[in-house]
Parts: sequence; structure tokens; C-alpha cells
Amino acid sequence: MNILIVRVSSLGDVVHNMPLLADVHHHFPDAQIDWVVEETYTELVALNPHVRTIIPIALRRWRKQLSSPSVRAEIAMFYHRLRAVPYDLILDTQGLLKTGLVMRMARLAPGGKRAGLANATKDSGYEPLSRLFHSLSIPVDLYAHAVARGRAVAAGALGYAVPDEIDFSLRAPAETKSAPWHGIGPFAVFFHGTARADKQWPIAYWRETAVMLAERGLPVLLPWGNPDEKARAHQIAAQLPNVQVLPALSMMEAVALAQAAALTIGVDTGLTHVAAAYGRPTVELYIDSPRWKTEGFWSPNIINLGDVGAAPTVEDVEVAVARLLRSPSARDAAAAV
Repeated sequence: MNILIVRVSSLGDVVHNMPLLADVHHHFPDAQIDWVVEETYTELVALNPHVRTIIPIALRRWRKQLSSPSVRAEIAMFYHRLRAVPYDLILDTQGLLKTGLVMRMARLAPGGKRAGLANATKDSGYEPLSRLFHSLSIPVDLYAHAVARGRAVAAGALGYAVPDEIDFSLRAPAETKSAPWHGIGPFAVFFHGTARADKQWPIAYWRETAVMLAERGLPVLLPWGNPDEKARAHQIAAQLPNVQVLPALSMMEAVALAQAAALTIGVDTGLTHVAAAYGRPTVELYIDSPRWKTEGFWSPNIINLGDVGAAPTVEDVEVAVARLLRSPSARDAAAAV
């Protein structure tokens, strides 16, 4: 059976769709699964052994240069790859008009099905017109977690019950000796950057937390993804000897950082969810986004703090860190890297 997943973005949502792959392979061991994803995330998806072929799409880049002959050639190649295999099942787990169009463009095998979301979850970006491209629309709970949504679509389309176990099946990314954190021993990472200002944790809180970790002998590494985040990282690190602002990282270097950290503390953002998917000792901070949508609940190494209108305090984080660093499972996870 050939299956195509259409989930093009974003980082956290791509990660949260990984468990459906293990679900499908548990029930259909011979299934061959391909995935359409934004070009930025192709290497991440390649870490999942259940994916046969990754078909990159570059909607974000293409729409800025539609008149370019090279972009038109790329779009033609994408269409050719999308039509190369007849699919028995095409799953759109994003529920947008653009992903519905991609679903419709893909080649369907005789008797094949196109399945997607029948409805939105609360505050999601779902677009009802996407149902026009389904032959099968799967209803999901209004408060379905980001992991549960994709799993429900796959299970409903293939006729099995969603398993209790959650398996992200992510292999460790390659890490080179040139990585800035290579050889420094156990370290903490602060994923402090987020596109929404109202999801940020105050700089003073990050600094207090870094001081607390210094007392525990843990250096803190600060990645960043744009000039504003870089400036914020330098504000956090100012005059704190255990805090280091990292150089610019590629997407896969950032994933390797998340997988290697002995402790991750991060706001509701993609790389925090990557660390949680690996089962790393992780403190997730919810400042002004609903916790139920993305909180990590599949490992005792993950502690979720805060919620909409109830930002966590430094004291909350200190208690969570103490609990994680005492936990045998968290110590084993840190020692495994």
C-alpha cells in the first residue's frame, strides 16, 4: 500500500505528525509512506525510518518568485514527482486550502482515497474549503492535541484504533566535532525565541534561571534564529559566565542541539517540541498559548508549566528542574547522549 502524507509546515506540527507513521506501520508493516513537506524540514523528516520518499515543496519561496523560469521549473518538477506514484491513500493532516490542492494534484490509485480533517480544532488554522478535496473526511475532537489530530485522520482512514503508545521514531541527527557544544559535557539549552511577542518569557526570568543552573554546574547555550532573537540572547547572557550565545545554526544543527541537551527549557515553539519528541529532559513554558494543544505528555522527562493567562514563574521552573534532575529516567536520558 502506497500512502502519501501532506503536512507541509510548521516545525512543531511536522514533529507532532511523526507518531502516525509508527501507528500505520504497526497495523500495516508493508505500507510505503511518502511525505510532502516544506523544503526547510526535509532533513528532519528523513530522520524517521518509516518514510520512504520525501517530496519537498517550497510554497513560501515560490510565491515570491512565480515569474522566475527557475521557480517554474521547480514547480513542474514537484508536480512530476507528486504524480510519479499512484497512492492508495493520501492524507492531508493540515486542513488548509493549499494542502488540499496538493492532495488533489497527487496521483490516486484506482479505488484509492483522499482523507483529511472534517472539522477544525479550537483556534486552529483549519479552512473548511479543504474538504472539497476529500473523498473521506475524518471528524476530530474540538480539543484534540496536535499529535492526536494526525493520528485520528490516519486511523479513521485505515480503520484501526489509535494505539495508546506514542512513538516518534526519530533517529538522532548526525553531530560533528565542529558543533559548538561538542566536548563541553552536560549542558542546558534555552529555546527563548518565538515569533509572537506574547509567547515570550521575560528576559529577567531567563537570567534568574541561568543563575540557578550555574549553581547546579550547568552551562547554558542560547540559540537564535533572527537578529531580534540574537539581540535577546545577548541580553540574557550579559555578564553571566555560564551562558553562551551560539553562532547561527542550520535547522539540523538546531535539532541536534535539542537532542543533545541534558536539559531544555523553552517556550511553545518548534525546537522545544523537538526536544520533547526525543524524550529529553524538557520544561515547556506556556505564556499565552493553550497548553492542551501541544504539551508533551508522553514521557516523565517532560514537565509543562503555565497556560493562557497563567505564565510560569522562575520558582515554578526551579521546582521543575529539580524534579527532572532528580529523576532516574531524566538522568539516564542525559547520560545516553
